[in-house]
Amino acid sequence: MENTDFVCIPGQRLYLADKQHISGCGTYERNGYIYSTLAGVVNVVKEERSSIIEVHSTKEQGIIPAPGDIVTAKVTIVTQRFCKCVIKCIGDTVLTRPYRAVVLKEDVRATEKNNVEMIKSFRPGDIILARVLPVTEVHTYHLSTAENELGVVMAYSDSGSAMVPVSWMEMQCPKTFIKEPRKVAKVVPEGF
Repeated sequence: MENTDFVCIPGQRLYLADKQHISGCGTYERNGYIYSTLAGVVNVVKEERSSIIEVHSTKEQGIIPAPGDIVTAKVTIVTQRFCKCVIKCIGDTVLTRPYRAVVLKEDVRATEKNNVEMIKSFRPGDIILARVLPVTEVHTYHLSTAENELGVVMAYSDSGSAMVPVSWMEMQCPKTFIKEPRKVAKVVPEGF
Protein backbone atom coordinates (compact mmCIF):
# COMPACT_ATOMS: atom_id res chain seq x y z
CA MET A 1 0.00 0.00 0.00
CA GLU A 2 1.28 3.46 -0.97
CA ASN A 3 1.85 6.21 1.56
CA THR A 4 -0.32 9.15 0.43
CA ASP A 5 -0.92 12.70 1.67
CA PHE A 6 2.38 13.22 3.47
CA VAL A 7 4.36 16.42 3.87
CA CYS A 8 7.56 16.93 1.88
CA ILE A 9 10.28 19.53 1.30
CA PRO A 10 11.85 20.79 -1.96
CA GLY A 11 14.19 18.21 -3.49
CA GLN A 12 12.81 15.31 -1.45
CA ARG A 13 12.70 11.98 -3.32
CA LEU A 14 9.09 10.80 -3.37
CA TYR A 15 8.61 7.75 -5.63
CA LEU A 16 10.32 5.58 -8.21
CA ALA A 17 9.49 6.99 -11.66
CA ASP A 18 7.98 4.05 -13.57
CA LYS A 19 4.80 3.10 -15.46
CA GLN A 20 2.80 3.15 -12.22
CA HIS A 21 4.10 6.54 -10.95
CA ILE A 22 4.10 9.64 -13.17
CA SER A 23 5.49 13.07 -12.24
CA GLY A 24 2.76 15.72 -11.95
CA CYS A 25 2.24 19.27 -10.70
CA GLY A 26 4.85 20.37 -8.14
CA THR A 27 7.28 17.54 -8.97
CA TYR A 28 10.04 16.66 -11.42
CA GLU A 29 11.70 13.47 -12.61
CA ARG A 30 15.46 12.80 -12.43
CA ASN A 31 17.52 9.62 -12.64
CA GLY A 32 14.46 7.36 -12.41
CA TYR A 33 12.91 9.02 -9.36
CA ILE A 34 10.20 11.64 -8.76
CA TYR A 35 11.26 14.59 -6.59
CA SER A 36 9.33 17.48 -5.03
CA THR A 37 9.89 21.01 -6.37
CA LEU A 38 8.32 22.67 -3.32
CA ALA A 39 7.37 22.26 0.32
CA GLY A 40 3.87 20.94 0.66
CA VAL A 41 1.60 17.93 0.79
CA VAL A 42 2.06 14.97 -1.57
CA ASN A 43 -1.12 13.96 -3.34
CA VAL A 44 -1.37 10.72 -5.32
CA VAL A 45 -4.01 10.95 -8.06
CA LYS A 46 -4.98 7.42 -9.05
CA GLU A 47 -5.88 6.80 -12.68
CA GLU A 48 -6.68 3.56 -14.56
CA ARG A 49 -3.19 2.13 -14.90
CA SER A 50 -0.99 4.63 -13.06
CA SER A 51 -0.82 7.26 -10.35
CA ILE A 52 0.12 10.89 -10.87
CA ILE A 53 2.31 12.25 -8.07
CA GLU A 54 1.56 15.91 -7.24
CA VAL A 55 2.73 18.28 -4.53
CA HIS A 56 0.51 21.15 -3.39
CA SER A 57 2.06 24.02 -1.44
CA THR A 58 0.97 24.69 2.12
CA LYS A 59 2.23 28.26 1.85
CA GLU A 60 -0.15 31.19 1.89
CA GLN A 61 -1.25 32.40 -1.49
CA GLY A 62 1.33 34.59 -3.21
CA ILE A 63 -0.92 36.58 -5.54
CA ILE A 64 -1.35 40.29 -4.82
CA PRO A 65 -3.23 43.03 -6.69
CA ALA A 66 -1.19 44.70 -9.44
CA PRO A 67 -1.91 47.88 -11.41
CA GLY A 68 -4.37 47.11 -14.22
CA ASP A 69 -5.93 44.05 -12.52
CA ILE A 70 -9.72 43.80 -12.34
CA VAL A 71 -10.71 43.03 -8.75
CA THR A 72 -13.89 42.25 -6.83
CA ALA A 73 -14.21 44.24 -3.62
CA LYS A 74 -16.72 44.80 -0.84
CA VAL A 75 -17.51 48.39 0.15
CA THR A 76 -17.08 48.96 3.89
CA ILE A 77 -17.24 52.75 4.45
CA VAL A 78 -18.59 55.58 2.29
CA THR A 79 -17.68 59.24 2.88
CA GLN A 80 -18.15 62.37 0.75
CA ARG A 81 -14.67 62.09 -0.78
CA PHE A 82 -14.03 58.33 -1.03
CA CYS A 83 -15.22 54.85 -0.18
CA LYS A 84 -13.14 52.21 1.55
CA CYS A 85 -13.23 48.62 0.30
CA VAL A 86 -11.78 45.20 0.95
CA ILE A 87 -10.46 43.36 -2.12
CA LYS A 88 -11.77 39.77 -2.11
CA CYS A 89 -10.81 38.48 -5.61
CA ILE A 90 -8.33 39.24 -8.37
CA GLY A 91 -9.96 38.19 -11.64
CA ASP A 92 -11.32 34.70 -10.97
CA THR A 93 -8.93 33.99 -8.06
CA VAL A 94 -10.41 34.19 -4.56
CA LEU A 95 -7.83 35.60 -2.17
CA THR A 96 -6.85 33.87 1.06
CA ARG A 97 -6.41 37.25 2.72
CA PRO A 98 -8.18 40.57 2.01
CA TYR A 99 -6.43 43.75 0.87
CA ARG A 100 -7.53 47.27 1.83
CA ALA A 101 -8.46 49.62 -0.98
CA VAL A 102 -10.06 52.98 -1.62
CA VAL A 103 -12.08 54.48 -4.50
CA LEU A 104 -11.61 58.26 -4.63
CA LYS A 105 -14.45 60.53 -5.79
CA GLU A 106 -12.56 61.45 -8.98
CA ASP A 107 -12.11 57.75 -9.91
CA VAL A 108 -15.80 56.76 -9.80
CA ARG A 109 -16.82 57.90 -13.31
CA ALA A 110 -14.97 58.79 -16.51
CA THR A 111 -17.12 61.91 -17.09
CA GLU A 112 -18.72 64.53 -14.84
CA LYS A 113 -16.18 63.80 -12.11
CA ASN A 114 -17.10 66.98 -10.19
CA ASN A 115 -20.78 65.97 -9.95
CA VAL A 116 -20.14 62.55 -8.38
CA GLU A 117 -21.80 61.98 -5.00
CA MET A 118 -20.25 58.99 -3.26
CA ILE A 119 -23.44 58.01 -1.38
CA LYS A 120 -25.27 57.92 -4.74
CA SER A 121 -22.58 55.65 -6.20
CA PHE A 122 -21.86 53.11 -3.44
CA ARG A 123 -23.26 51.91 -0.11
CA PRO A 124 -21.58 49.78 2.58
CA GLY A 125 -22.00 46.09 1.73
CA ASP A 126 -22.04 46.62 -2.06
CA ILE A 127 -19.90 44.28 -4.16
CA ILE A 128 -18.02 46.14 -6.87
CA LEU A 129 -15.78 45.39 -9.84
CA ALA A 130 -12.88 47.84 -10.09
CA ARG A 131 -9.50 48.31 -11.77
CA VAL A 132 -6.35 48.63 -9.65
CA LEU A 133 -4.53 51.92 -10.20
CA PRO A 134 -0.77 52.41 -9.74
CA VAL A 135 0.20 52.26 -6.05
CA THR A 136 0.69 55.67 -4.41
CA GLU A 137 0.27 54.73 -0.73
CA VAL A 138 1.74 51.89 1.27
CA HIS A 139 -0.84 49.37 2.59
CA THR A 140 -3.78 50.74 0.54
CA TYR A 141 -4.67 50.06 -3.08
CA HIS A 142 -6.39 52.71 -5.18
CA LEU A 143 -9.25 51.48 -7.36
CA SER A 144 -11.17 52.98 -10.27
CA THR A 145 -14.72 52.26 -11.48
CA ALA A 146 -14.51 54.81 -14.32
CA GLU A 147 -15.09 52.23 -17.09
CA ASN A 148 -18.65 51.22 -18.08
CA GLU A 149 -17.98 47.56 -17.17
CA LEU A 150 -16.91 48.53 -13.64
CA GLY A 151 -18.99 49.52 -10.62
CA VAL A 152 -21.60 47.89 -8.40
CA VAL A 153 -22.43 44.30 -9.43
CA MET A 154 -24.31 43.24 -6.30
CA ALA A 155 -26.23 45.30 -3.77
CA TYR A 156 -28.84 44.60 -1.12
CA SER A 157 -31.84 46.77 -0.29
CA ASP A 158 -32.90 47.75 3.23
CA SER A 159 -35.30 44.77 3.15
CA GLY A 160 -32.33 42.43 2.56
CA SER A 161 -33.20 41.53 -1.04
CA ALA A 162 -30.60 41.36 -3.80
CA MET A 163 -31.23 44.39 -5.99
CA VAL A 164 -31.38 44.32 -9.79
CA PRO A 165 -29.93 47.00 -12.08
CA VAL A 166 -32.53 49.09 -13.92
CA SER A 167 -30.13 51.61 -15.49
CA TRP A 168 -26.47 52.59 -15.38
CA MET A 169 -27.18 54.68 -12.28
CA GLU A 170 -30.00 52.87 -10.43
CA MET A 171 -30.78 49.52 -8.83
CA GLN A 172 -34.21 48.35 -7.68
CA CYS A 173 -35.45 46.09 -4.90
CA PRO A 174 -37.58 43.30 -6.44
CA LYS A 175 -39.81 43.14 -3.33
CA THR A 176 -40.48 46.79 -2.48
CA PHE A 177 -39.74 48.23 -5.97
CA ILE A 178 -37.79 51.04 -4.29
CA LYS A 179 -35.01 52.38 -6.51
CA GLU A 180 -31.63 53.40 -5.11
CA PRO A 181 -28.82 55.29 -6.87
CA ARG A 182 -25.61 53.37 -7.65
CA LYS A 183 -22.69 53.45 -10.10
CA VAL A 184 -23.87 50.25 -11.80
CA ALA A 185 -21.43 48.03 -13.71
CA LYS A 186 -22.45 47.10 -17.22
CA VAL A 187 -21.75 43.37 -16.94
CA VAL A 188 -20.63 41.95 -20.28
CA PRO A 189 -21.31 38.20 -20.79
CA GLU A 190 -18.21 36.03 -21.38
CA GLY A 191 -17.25 35.53 -25.01
CA PHE A 192 -18.23 39.05 -26.14
